[in-house]
Amino acid sequence: MDKKALIELIDVTKTYDGENVVDHLNLTIYENEFVTLLGPSGCGKTTTLRMIGGFVQPDEGKIIINGKVFNDLPPYARPIHTVFQRYALFPHLSVFENVAFGLRNRTYDYLSHFFGVLEEKSDSSKKSKRDHHKLLNTMIDSAVRDALALVKLKGFENRKVDQISGGQQQRVALARALVNKPQILLLDEPLAALDLKLRQNMQYELKEMQRKLGITFIFVTHDQEEAMTMSDRIVVMKDGVIQQLGTPKSVYNEPVNRYVANFIGETNIFPGTYIKKDLVHFMGADFKCTGYTFEDGEQVEVVIRPEDFDVVDLEKAKLQGIVTFSLFKGVHNELDVKIGDVSIMVNTYETYEVGEPIGLTVDPYEIHIMKVESDGEVV
Repeated sequence: MDKKALIELIDVTKTYDGENVVDHLNLTIYENEFVTLLGPSGCGKTTTLRMIGGFVQPDEGKIIINGKVFNDLPPYARPIHTVFQRYALFPHLSVFENVAFGLRNRTYDYLSHFFGVLEEKSDSSKKSKRDHHKLLNTMIDSAVRDALALVKLKGFENRKVDQISGGQQQRVALARALVNKPQILLLDEPLAALDLKLRQNMQYELKEMQRKLGITFIFVTHDQEEAMTMSDRIVVMKDGVIQQLGTPKSVYNEPVNRYVANFIGETNIFPGTYIKKDLVHFMGADFKCTGYTFEDGEQVEVVIRPEDFDVVDLEKAKLQGIVTFSLFKGVHNELDVKIGDVSIMVNTYETYEVGEPIGLTVDPYEIHIMKVESDGEVV
């Protein structure tokens, strides 16, 4: 069954001071996806998020949600809630009241209008109004407690927000957004202020929440580990333009250009020559490769991730070098290896000391090849 398109950005452009911060961006996001906009500061990811949320209007293009153009609709008229990096909680309210605030106001506004109309037609509406308010409070209480349980803050209802940790405040902000049961949740670097361990824990919890609730999450970050951990698809951005869109695995294993290869994880990039089908030459040796078609003799760029090198006996090695740096990282050892005038990164379970010789090879399916264009950019 085909996925249903929920959000469509068509040629969306936003300009500040004569510069396109978002440049004719086209993107489709589907129901129940976890999509991450990834890139460095200034790449246009937050502006894109804010345009989807209605906080910023595009200068050109269309923002379509559920098949309708939403360009001029304010944030409250969209089926969207947003969690910002700064949580904007009310310090004078309890955790419970912070979560209930928006839900309570929105529902009371509706009831005030409903009973205002009813009072014009009947004198018996006061008792009915009290009964409905009582029922409403019961429903709000249940919804808030469910939301707090979802973010693992059951029992914190009566705490003031200045009595809880930064990580707990972040959970309150999440509960406040989720209690409204939005169709779409926007998250603008909400984990940036947390310490490393808590940030890692929240990555897994956010993904589990999204899976359980069936809500579309659009997440903004500059942290590639966050993007790789949580996303169904990653949108890598640079200068307001999408560089690559795909699953974490495809973006990591098959980067479309040098920018993506360097931004997503550590990588080695070598100048090379595509000799013929399934054979490429780089670092002074011929290597078998697979899945690429270039002109025979064409100059290319070869990408190999540090973990994709195999450490082998020297007599079996395609490449031989000297270890110039060795760092134990818990799961593996991170090495710098000097081969001639070139220094490369290698991750291995084997232990090597600085100054030791090392032999390396690489399997054909671990070799990624990119085309070199005339301006020097790799695609």
